[in-house]
Amino acid sequence: MSDDFDLLETSANKKTETVDVNWGKAIDTMKSKLAQEDDPESRQKILNATLDDVVHMAEKDRTTLLDAIKDLTDYQDEVGIMFEKFSALNPSEQKVIDDAQKGLERARIELEDAQNKADTWWNNLWGRKSKIKKEEIEFAAAEKLRAGADNQAKALFQQRIESADIQTLLSELSYKSQAAVTRLKNREVEIKEVEEKLKDAIVEASKNHTKALAKKKEVEGQLEEQYALLKQSRQELEEIADKQSTEYSEAIGKMTTIEQKVEELEGLKNAYTTLAASKDSFVHKHNLTIKVLTSLRSNLQTHRAKLKSDTEERLKYYDGYVVALKARTDQEFAAILEHLGVKTDEHIGETLASMHSASARARQEMMDNIPVHEKVMTGVYSTYAEALHEIRKKDVDIQKNFADRYGIDMKEIFEDYYKADANAPKGDDAPAAKPKADTSNDDLLG
Repeated sequence: MSDDFDLLETSANKKTETVDVNWGKAIDTMKSKLAQEDDPESRQKILNATLDDVVHMAEKDRTTLLDAIKDLTDYQDEVGIMFEKFSALNPSEQKVIDDAQKGLERARIELEDAQNKADTWWNNLWGRKSKIKKEEIEFAAAEKLRAGADNQAKALFQQRIESADIQTLLSELSYKSQAAVTRLKNREVEIKEVEEKLKDAIVEASKNHTKALAKKKEVEGQLEEQYALLKQSRQELEEIADKQSTEYSEAIGKMTTIEQKVEELEGLKNAYTTLAASKDSFVHKHNLTIKVLTSLRSNLQTHRAKLKSDTEERLKYYDGYVVALKARTDQEFAAILEHLGVKTDEHIGETLASMHSASARARQEMMDNIPVHEKVMTGVYSTYAEALHEIRKKDVDIQKNFADRYGIDMKEIFEDYYKADANAPKGDDAPAAKPKADTSNDDLLG
């Protein structure tokens, strides 16, 4: 057997990084959220639904979608896995990350330039060390800014989603489903690669198991030889009579050497026996792992195929839902317009009818008021005549007063006012006229 194979040789195995994932808590949270959506009164809601009810139901759908998207985002954080492009950032949100990344790259380049400048007394005289210190501070600040950029962009995304309409939320959910399909596909590829490695490991472990058994058998053969030699040396030692002789000492040394060889070979036998058992065990373990991984990969493939197909159909389904919501709004708008039209017709009809009845009533009141009007006018005219009579009586007194005091004949002044009045004072009743005073040259207004 070749001696270049030594199963007992130890070699450092490459360490692989693992992610500590709290699967139980995250999954339980998601299941709890989904379980809350059961509603035993859904049938009654459908039977008694009105367009106003649909508004509240649609708003509940929006709230449910919003909560689901938040839970999905929190879920990916809890399990410690970042889904590439799992959430679609808009340009302004992505710009927060891009700007921080560009700033970090600039700070790194400027720091490297400062550090790469030759460490000479001349450069140090012109501030090389202070420049490096300044760039290190700026680089640390840029690193801190870049570290917080993802959370800042995520916060902006969450803020935008808070006020998003149901169509945007449905699109976001579809986007996440499509991203999940890609991730499932990548996971299947990863599992397949591990399966191939495990198959190779099974082959290698089987070979090593066989080699270990062969080595064990080889050592057992050597042991048989050493057992025989040990038995012979012990017998030779007993046959030496002089225990103080050199021959006896040499015999003891020979026997001790053989005993050491036997001990060494027995250790090798135990080691190869254990190694063979270990390799046989790992053959079965690897085989079991392959079966489990194959089952998981098959399940992932089923989920991925269904999710991909369902997502494509669901996009059409969501489109129908959104159009139905818009149609409900249009229907409600049409109903409002119809209601307003009917009310307007009613109001106009009421106005026209009122206008006609008011006009007829006004005509009746006009006809009814004619005798009253005539009676009122008679009273007015009578009062008017009475007032004129009083005025005329007073006019006579005024004429007489003017005639007595100023010698002015007032008859001519007033007579034109009473020519047609039977009650006007007659000429005989009027006071005697006095001669007119000559006022031609006495113009008091001149």
